[in-house]
Amino acid sequence: MKLYKILSKLLDYPEREIIDNLDELIEIINNSFEINQIEKESLVTFINWMSKHSVIEIQQEYVKTFDMIPDHSLHLTHHIFGDDKARGPALIDLNEHFKSEGFEMKQGEIPDYLPLILEYISTLNEIEAGTFLADANKIVKILTKNLSKANSPFSELTKILENRVRRAELT
Repeated sequence: MKLYKILSKLLDYPEREIIDNLDELIEIINNSFEINQIEKESLVTFINWMSKHSVIEIQQEYVKTFDMIPDHSLHLTHHIFGDDKARGPALIDLNEHFKSEGFEMKQGEIPDYLPLILEYISTLNEIEAGTFLADANKIVKILTKNLSKANSPFSELTKILENRVRRAELT
């Protein structure tokens, strides 16, 4: 599923490669039948924001947004457990799920990192993706609310995800 792959790339730490290929990314988005018009507009809005900034500025905004403010963490279990030791078993369960599905993580990756989860979801069909995301619904809503309240450009991306989760719940 292209949408989840695109969201994964855009929510991950911004590397020069993605910045250098924004025009190609817009073309992929505009030619995709699985991405609806509202999602396309939100993605293009975010990409236009990116195109107006240098790689360093985007990286600084990313770090300021996701690494400095715990309420914006892309590590989903953090929103449930914080630094409590109960977070460990949840991470182990998620890691085991990925292994059982044949999804390989890079060395040192933490399984609850939203871009990694989106990468995994991109390998699923729409029904499976919706089911998997339904478990994260509450966290995605909180994250979107926190990013929106901070006027973060990244909220465009989590709003797309929140809407997909909501639609999946209705079906």
